[in-house]
Formats: sequence, structure tokens, C-alpha cells
Amino acid sequence: MPFMKGREPIRRTLQYLKAGRLVLKDRIRIFSVNYNTYGNHHAGARDFVFWNIPQIQFQNPEVQVITLKNKTPSPYVRCYFDDGRDILIDIDSRNRDEIIEHLVKVVGKTREQLDAEARLAESKDNPANFGYGSERHCICEIPGQVSCSGTVPLPEHMRGKYRHAPK
Repeated sequence: MPFMKGREPIRRTLQYLKAGRLVLKDRIRIFSVNYNTYGNHHAGARDFVFWNIPQIQFQNPEVQVITLKNKTPSPYVRCYFDDGRDILIDIDSRNRDEIIEHLVKVVGKTREQLDAEARLAESKDNPANFGYGSERHCICEIPGQVSCSGTVPLPEHMRGKYRHAPK
């Protein structure tokens, strides 16, 4: 499988990408990380970019994620909001776990917000739903659909028994 090649291919699996804990607030449009590829106080930022940026991109498809390398003396995260404001978060000399914990508190959605959004996403009042627990028991109750074969037999030209049988 070609997607399992390269450094740490576990980062490309769907299970790993869904396990990300940072879901950014709706107002955030751009998420940028500035760090250097050298230096001990940038090690946490490098690990954060390597391990957590793919998860952030997967969990937040509408947010632009930018990484800027070797342009700053100290690592930081800058989040730009839709109204033009921005927030600067210092991640100097922190490991990647501390960085993700701090970002979840500052720019992440709360657990209650995520639970409420999940409940709304799985709402059962969609008229296209049918089956147990929905308005309609069967799709045959919708006008224009073929009737249930248990109540009204299908015409012979629609049945394979008559269509494919040798004459």
C-alpha cells in the first residue's frame, strides 16, 4: 500500500486522524505555527507539527493550516479570526502534550459543544429516513416508489424469474 510508506505511516491512517482532540472554534479561519528546525526549545513545536498538525487539518477542514519554518527566534502559534483579529500563543520550551492541552483550552471547542453538535448531526427528523423509529416504516410508503412485494406482487417484466428464464 503506497500510503504506508515514509516516516511514521501511522499518521496517515483514518483511526489516527479521527483521534485528534483539538477541534477549533468556528470563528478561526487560519491556524499558523512558527518554529525552527533546530534548537532545543523548538523540539516540542517540531513534535507538535509532526504528530498533531495532520489531526488538526482532518478535524478542521474549513481552517487553513500553515507552518512557517526558520523565521522566528521563538516558537509560537497564531490564530486568525474571521473578523480580522488574531491571537498569539507562546509554545516556547513546551512539549507537544502541553502544547495540545493549552490549545484545547484556549482555541478549542468544549466537550459540551462537541456533544451538542454530534447530537444535531444525527437528528432523526430527516424525511428521507425510514425504518424503525422514523415517520415511515418502509420506502414503499413514499409516492412514486415501487410497492412492497409482500403486499402487491411486482409485474412479471420486473422480476428476474421471468426476464432471465429461457422460453
